[in-house]
Amino acid sequence: MERGGVLPRYAVFLFYDNVTLKAMPTTVSPLHTVHVASLHADLSASLEALRTDSSAVASSREVVDQAVARGERHYGINTGFGALAQQRIAPEQVEPLQRNLLLSHAVGVGDLVPKHLSRLMLQLKIHALGLGYSGVSLPTFNRLLDWATRDQIPAIPSRGSVGASGDLAPLAHLALPLIGYGAFWNDAGTATRPAAEVLAEEGWAPLTLQAKDGLALINGTQLMSAYGAYVLHEARRLQQLADLIAAMSLEALQGSLTPFDERLQTLRPHPGQAAVAANVRLLLQSSEILESHRHCGKVQDPYCLRCVPQVHGASRDALQYAEEVVAREVNSVTDNPIVFADGDILSGGNFHGQPLALVLDHAKLALAELGAISERRTYLLLAGHDGLPELLMEDTGINSGYMIPQYTAAALVSENKTLCHPASVDSIPTSRGQEDHVSMGSVSALHLLDVFRNVEHVLAIELLTAAQALDFRQPLRPGRGVEVAHARVRAAVPHRSQDHLFSEDLAQCLQFVQSDVLLESVTDVLGSSLT
Repeated sequence: MERGGVLPRYAVFLFYDNVTLKAMPTTVSPLHTVHVASLHADLSASLEALRTDSSAVASSREVVDQAVARGERHYGINTGFGALAQQRIAPEQVEPLQRNLLLSHAVGVGDLVPKHLSRLMLQLKIHALGLGYSGVSLPTFNRLLDWATRDQIPAIPSRGSVGASGDLAPLAHLALPLIGYGAFWNDAGTATRPAAEVLAEEGWAPLTLQAKDGLALINGTQLMSAYGAYVLHEARRLQQLADLIAAMSLEALQGSLTPFDERLQTLRPHPGQAAVAANVRLLLQSSEILESHRHCGKVQDPYCLRCVPQVHGASRDALQYAEEVVAREVNSVTDNPIVFADGDILSGGNFHGQPLALVLDHAKLALAELGAISERRTYLLLAGHDGLPELLMEDTGINSGYMIPQYTAAALVSENKTLCHPASVDSIPTSRGQEDHVSMGSVSALHLLDVFRNVEHVLAIELLTAAQALDFRQPLRPGRGVEVAHARVRAAVPHRSQDHLFSEDLAQCLQFVQSDVLLESVTDVLGSSLT
């Protein structure tokens, strides 16, 4: 291709000893594949399909029953667990073994996993068992489906997993109500109720777990997967909002659109960078503000404006990769041992959380950078550049203006730097050295949610200050996309000419960040959605 196109005359490719890295073909065929983009709808469809067709579960269970009848030795079915894997269990002790597994492993501590994430863990566990490689008994599987149908969600402590043999402690708590222990969330998700009380109300007797049930329930990566899938699903909206809010700040600060020129992006063809630049160009169509300073003589904008495509784009690409890994994981078999239709029962390491630990750490960094550059734009909006009043208020002295919201943004960005320390670089051996390398992916997952929530607040602060700054550019009109977003904010949060209880305004802006309202308004006006 000639110069000026996407590809150079001479391209450089990296090879790994002539091995092409690509996803392996899978033999797993779920009744309904779960995608992060359509996470909740896909899980609902999967569970509905399993309610009408659980034949894969029944076939897998038949293999386990036959192995038990033949007296074959299989890990976790008729042996001890972890460091006790070499210890054979007598046939009459197999059922107590499964019960004891839940009781001994349910030692999680700390704040409870939020109800909506506990529900997601339950749905992901059912989806995984429904793949038909775990050998779980049908009464146990159907009881989990009953819980999902009745929206009876177990209460699960958030700490205690090292992300290696799956999320053992959290999943043990998820399964405890099967045998009459543990707790469920109340309907509002504000308190818990003893499992025995809920079982009695629903007419569910505690179950006697069968061989392999215990391991099938607690082996798996559903805590890590639930946190990762949820945040990455929500981050799809957040990425678009970050572009929209950055465009509002760009207009308010009379920034240049030149760095967003498509020709620049084609010479460095990272897909995220191109998408962000295209979003900003779309949002600034028909901008009077842009035309008013086109020949102002200013040479360059600060990086927080000029490098939005590169910074936001890099985060997009990282989050896209994380989404691909998480989607692959939630449709995978992460149990152990794994039961095959030909009668083989193989013990491996599919429960190990390393694939998730690495990408969830990466996703933390990607989200944190969206917050870091947003805070810099907020700071710039307050500095009094290009005719804006300092602190975005004309009568300062008696009024502090928007000084302190930026403090909050700075505090959250700083906190994210600590949260972004990669949990996956740590490993502490467990189970008397049998589990001598662990992923700590559960820590990555918990911190990922914290980073995400912090970035939501940081973007809400930029949204508030950008809207205030745009008021001072009137009567000039911003680009059509920016204008409609600004109008929606102003319909809920008025311009402030003196100090106010800004926490109220921030709460309203946070609602905008946590919803599709602004993005839908922009799409309605432009006739095209952001990518």
